[in-house]
Amino acid sequence: MQKAAKRRGSGTEIFFQLTRRHLLVFFKNKVRLMYTLLVPVIIFAVYILFLRELELSTVENTLYRLGIQADEALNKYIRTLVDSWMLSGIAALSTITVSLQTNTVFVEDKQNGVNRDFVSSPINRNTLIGSYILFNFLVTLLICVVYLAICFIYLACVNEFFLDFVDFAQIFGILLYATVSSTLMTVFISSFIKTEGTMASLIAVFSTAVGFLIGAYMPLGMLPAWVQSLCAFIPGTYACSLLRYSFMATPLAQLSDHVVNVMQVANGQELIDAITGSFGYQLEFIGVQVNVEFQAVALAIFIVIFIVLNILSGKKLTDVLGVGKKRRQRARHAKIAAEGAEQSDPIGGAPQDVTKNE
Repeated sequence: MQKAAKRRGSGTEIFFQLTRRHLLVFFKNKVRLMYTLLVPVIIFAVYILFLRELELSTVENTLYRLGIQADEALNKYIRTLVDSWMLSGIAALSTITVSLQTNTVFVEDKQNGVNRDFVSSPINRNTLIGSYILFNFLVTLLICVVYLAICFIYLACVNEFFLDFVDFAQIFGILLYATVSSTLMTVFISSFIKTEGTMASLIAVFSTAVGFLIGAYMPLGMLPAWVQSLCAFIPGTYACSLLRYSFMATPLAQLSDHVVNVMQVANGQELIDAITGSFGYQLEFIGVQVNVEFQAVALAIFIVIFIVLNILSGKKLTDVLGVGKKRRQRARHAKIAAEGAEQSDPIGGAPQDVTKNE
């Protein structure tokens, strides 16, 4: 009993020591750390400098079409809603891009032969796999929380901060939920990557495409029908929608109250429906509307699926490749060559013949 408890304690200690090692490796590389931190910040800056006015013009066109004259308060609520829509989309995208970038640590371990040392030591393979996943989750969550802090500071500076404690709790809870799904998905995809060059190409292509496929940059309704159907099988789509729901709930309620009760616009509800429809506030695939509750269930299903996939393909994450593999191949070839030389050496055979004759 005591020996079993000691082994369990030792395994847990090794697990956290490995996680600590991965964190140190990641944070020691300053260039990689800065790049990972800057990815969501750069997208945020691009939105503020270029895309914000484009999104606002979409709502202004809706107001003009409905014949609604906006006052100063309405413009403020609309700006808040638009900013909340875009910032929440970037937050959902960041859980994927940051997690993908973080996976470069175990890809480097593969290529540089570090996994050879892990395999040759008495470390359980499942412990190593779990340490990589926990490390990825912690780094992704930390950087996304930093991005959220930047978003809140921006909203406060432009006087658009309307979130209360319930909103905070909901946003952080959904961010945890989204980070878990993104971590499991990217770890599974990256487990098949063997070199840093391939990983860099995957990050460049995947990070660019996934922003459109989950609706972070534009509403999914603007995409072709077949692309929308494809988006239904990406967990980030539901994470993005859930984060938008938590970000936009209070601003949308305040906008509705101002339009319907304060301005008493006759077609005020039509305006709200048009805004939520144009922003993709509700998901719809193949004519079926997916409510918030079903979005949460769908994301949970994807989490279970990727847990199973990671269990089945876990050994890919810790494959001994790179330098270690090359060295083993060279050693094997040298051994075969040495054995062949011994068999063909006539001098080596002479003593055997003499002994035999004697």
